[in-house]
This record gives sequence, C-alpha cells and structure tokens, in this order.
Amino acid sequence: MEEHYQDQIEGRNSVIELLESGRDVNKILVAKGEKHGSLHKIMALAKEKKIVVSEIEKSKLNQIAQTQNHQGVIAIVPPFDYCEVEDILEEASKRNEMPFLLILDGIEDPHNLGAIIRTAETAGVHGIIIPKRRAAQVNSTVSKVSAGAVEYMKIARVNNLNETIRYLKKQGVWICGTDMDTDVIYTKQDYKMPMAIVIGSEGFGMSRLVKENCDFIVKIPMKGHINSLNASVSAGIIIYEAVRQRNQKNMQI
Repeated sequence: MEEHYQDQIEGRNSVIELLESGRDVNKILVAKGEKHGSLHKIMALAKEKKIVVSEIEKSKLNQIAQTQNHQGVIAIVPPFDYCEVEDILEEASKRNEMPFLLILDGIEDPHNLGAIIRTAETAGVHGIIIPKRRAAQVNSTVSKVSAGAVEYMKIARVNNLNETIRYLKKQGVWICGTDMDTDVIYTKQDYKMPMAIVIGSEGFGMSRLVKENCDFIVKIPMKGHINSLNASVSAGIIIYEAVRQRNQKNMQI
C-alpha cells in the first residue's frame, strides 16, 4: 500500500520558509539526484536542525505529492497548529496594536485561501478565522500558494462563525462585511478601530446570518461587464485600504 502523507509542505521556497520558521518537521523527502541550487540550502538547514532527510525515487515523490510542482522536495510535518481566537487578540495586544482580523465565510478554493493568507501576513493582519465545515483548510496547496506565510500567520478554526462574531463584538471588535448589496464604497468606511473584515465565499458571498451580524458592509465598485472579483483580490483591496488608514492614524499618534 502506497504511503500518502496528508500534512506536507511542497516546493523549495515553501520548505525553506518552513525550516526558517522553527515549526516542527518530521522529515524531508528529496528526489534522488536532486542536489543542485536551493536544495543545498534545504539540506544544510535540515542538518543544522537535526531533521532526517530521505532520498527517494522521483516517481515515488510524484505519487506522494499533493501539488503539481514539488520541485523535488517535500517536508512531512505534524498537522497544522490552529490557534484559538483569543490567541489572535493576544497577538494584537503583544504588538500594542488595535486588533485587525480576517473572517473567511466559506472560502472553498485552497488557492484563494493561500493567496489571502499571503496578503494578510504582508499587511500585518493579526490572525484569520475560518469555519471547520464547508471551507478550505490549511494543506500543502494552501501553504505553497501562501509562499510560506502560513508559518507566520495565526489561524483559528471555529465551529460557528456567528458565535465567534458575537464573542469578538463583546471584546470591542467591529465587524465589517463585504457585499455588493450596500451603498458604502470601501474607501468611505473608517477602519481605524479594532476591526474584523469578513470575506464571503467565492460563489455565494457571506451567509445570511453572518451578513446580519456585521456592524457595517462595504463594496468594491465594479465598472466592467463582470460584476464580481476573485475572493483573494477583494480581500487584498480592502485589507490594504484598512492598512492605509490605520497607518495614517499611527503617524498622527
């Protein structure tokens, strides 16, 4: 029976990010004969951290791989270490910043999840909240698309988004939804407060209850024939408007 690893990081840059992050690694699989370029760095880092490196036939590595582009290296890791929502708020407190969170309401495409995590990490978002059911979870594809950002981003997985939203509100966090059914353009909203931005699913947007639980809702204006953006692009546009405003507030302080 072929061994199939469920928790793995694939691709040279992603594995380097993993090794440099200090996260636990069970072992690293390298295709036989692949010793050039950045694989030297990977093997040196693995040796330094006393991580086992196993050389296997490229055909076997192809069978184990969960993505199309493993580049001759796969790291086998323990399951992704999700955090609690409280840990995200604690991260904001540690940085002495107003909480800045993302809530993903049913993002199903792992490529979108990975891209959102990458953008959120570069923007200084304190953490991301995803539901346990009917949504993409962190896997090798997500890790690769995020370019290693999953190693630095706090991600909480919750049973009920609406309960979590109510909890956040009690902690003084305002909830900003994204939907075309509003008159408020995203640039007109004030984000200079403890904030969680909700990004809805690719096909259906935010669920009805989540939408009802938002404190305010913003939209990105559309001028073309297509009336919706990719979820990760929408997230990036609104995240960086929030960053722009919040940086202005910090400069004023």
